Amino acid sequence: MQDLELWDWLLWREYSRISQRVDIFFNDPTDIPLPPDEVRIRRFEVNPWPDGRRVRVYLEVTPFQKRPNGEISITNAGGDELANISIIETMDPKMEFTLHLRGAELSGPFTVSAYIFYYEESAESSEDDALSLEGRKKEVIDRVTETFNLT
Repeated sequence: MQDLELWDWLLWREYSRISQRVDIFFNDPTDIPLPPDEVRIRRFEVNPWPDGRRVRVYLEVTPFQKRPNGEISITNAGGDELANISIIETMDPKMEFTLHLRGAELSGPFTVSAYIFYYEESAESSEDDALSLEGRKKEVIDRVTETFNLT
């Protein structure tokens, strides 16, 4: 009986050790996760919905070692922001969003801007400071812009 309990304990210990090392999974084993300064936007698509009030945005980034942040915004020809979304430490490199356009009158052309970034690490930050983003600078890694019309 003791041998079985020891075996169970050894299996549990090995599983615990392995599961602590792996927290990001990717489908393609040839896609190697990249360090933060090498992460790039791989694909960006913008498709307006037929109702003229919503826009589907597809964003794909290269696999990453550290989870990136992002921002996507839609502006009209006058530069007024009609929609935006913040992405906080995404776990998935493939993301799809529906943005709802604000405003009564929507006339194009429209511009969609997206960028991915990491917060700058400070040398003297403590564990409590890591939770606060106040005063931390964004390091933009990659950006993309596209223009579209609703019709």
